[in-house]
Amino acid sequence: MSINPEQLRYSKEHEWVSAAADGVSAVGITSHAADALGDVVFVQLPEAGATVTAGETCGELESTKSVSDLYSPVSGEVTEVNQDVVDDPALVNSAPFEGGWLFKVRVSGDDAELLSAAEYDAFIAG
Repeated sequence: MSINPEQLRYSKEHEWVSAAADGVSAVGITSHAADALGDVVFVQLPEAGATVTAGETCGELESTKSVSDLYSPVSGEVTEVNQDVVDDPALVNSAPFEGGWLFKVRVSGDDAELLSAAEYDAFIAG
């Protein structure tokens, strides 16, 4: 059984994106990525108003193990950053699909490269 919510779409860089509500989608990292990172201690996120491009770096996640690039799964304009995660990066580990979302983006273009939950499960299974 998948631990990845069915309603989300996933990138091969282990980010998720929600369905657009009024054209705006939330972005976060998967529990698989959070587990691989270990305890997240710092996040650097794109600023509201910044433009992000699908597949390109838009921030960093620092854990007790390493620093990892954050890739945007979609292109568009960042509308909001999750200040709760900036203040308490551990939310990325404890609630990657709920309170641990990273930023919201007004999506422009399509998301043809994104995977369904079942496709992502198969991808991480190897």
